[in-house]
Amino acid sequence: MQVLEDIKIIELVHMPPGELCSMILGDFGADIIKVEAVPQAGGRKLIDPGESEALKSFMAYNATNRNKKSIRLNLKSEEGKQVFYKLAREADVVIEGFRPGVAGRMGVDYATISKLNPRIVYCSLSGYGQDGPYSQNPGHDINYISIAGALNLIGWPGSPPAIPLNFLADFAGASLHGVMGILLALMARQSSGKGQFVDISYTDSVITLMTFFLQQHYAAGTKFPRGAWGLAGGYPYYQTYETSDGKRISLGCVEPWFWENLCRAIGRDDLKKFSFKPDHFMQAQPDESWRQATEEVKKVFLTKTRDEWFEILCKYDVPAGKVYEIDEVAGDPQLLHRKMLLEFDHPKLGKVRQPGIAIKLSQTPGSVRSMAPYSGENTDEVMKSLGYAKQDIESLRKANAIG
Repeated sequence: MQVLEDIKIIELVHMPPGELCSMILGDFGADIIKVEAVPQAGGRKLIDPGESEALKSFMAYNATNRNKKSIRLNLKSEEGKQVFYKLAREADVVIEGFRPGVAGRMGVDYATISKLNPRIVYCSLSGYGQDGPYSQNPGHDINYISIAGALNLIGWPGSPPAIPLNFLADFAGASLHGVMGILLALMARQSSGKGQFVDISYTDSVITLMTFFLQQHYAAGTKFPRGAWGLAGGYPYYQTYETSDGKRISLGCVEPWFWENLCRAIGRDDLKKFSFKPDHFMQAQPDESWRQATEEVKKVFLTKTRDEWFEILCKYDVPAGKVYEIDEVAGDPQLLHRKMLLEFDHPKLGKVRQPGIAIKLSQTPGSVRSMAPYSGENTDEVMKSLGYAKQDIESLRKANAIG
């Protein structure tokens, strides 16, 4: 048995953060029906997996849509809406990712669905939340992390902010906060018997991720100068260094004892005094002596390869990591041991890799039970499960209500 196998989810999203949110729930047994638009019904879609054979092949690697079924509905038609309502009456969760107000105009918003099913947990993922002066603004990760104050902290002194990959607002933010919000609402339903609306803002989620920095700022006025404070690469103990093979290794020697281990490992006991100081988390910026210490460490790391240094530093109990290129990740022994890179046999493509399941439960572990479906692949199957006869399905397809 899997912990969520009795939970039925309707996914009404068109971007990866919402898909990742439901993927995590699906990995632990939730029954997910992905509702996609009928192509002829209009609507905007960045990529249609049915457009080419290459995109169809990609679906085998599309981890964010694994463990799901796909049905195509025209929610602009009354017939298509009625099918959605029938799904919603049996569902536990709806996840939608439209701009605020769009679901309401289509008649599939929380106010409508909760009347059909008072136990529904309805999670909306939006850039700025369902209300407030920015709620109707379009946006992406870069915009949300800008407003939450995260972007300006990333990069090097004297340079513009470095734009990170869309980890923060999209995935660590909306996806994971969506999972937590849904699970909390399901727990609350166990005692109240009623569902509720879960309002997840990408931007709000980044503020939560900024808690450590904001608490320091409000307590001491810390502004965390870009690239110059303790955990931003301004000091030698928390830094990446180039090695003789042109690769890089990362150091995380915040604790003084780990920095001392590093100094012993590289044969530079004279650098022990350049360990972390509490004010490095506040306003202090490195002076010339600290910059020179960093330069000395740089010279040492250029004498051996990345992998040689990693082996040495592990022996000396130094927090170190190989800075991998993305094609190297799949070979890491720790990640392989933890089954974080799964491999499947695909009937046409052979061996197919996908990311594994990070949450390890001892009694009810997650699993990958099916690959991502093609858009509309399960329409007939889902319609039959709702009680529609074959002739009814054909009629609805001819009416462009389903696809």
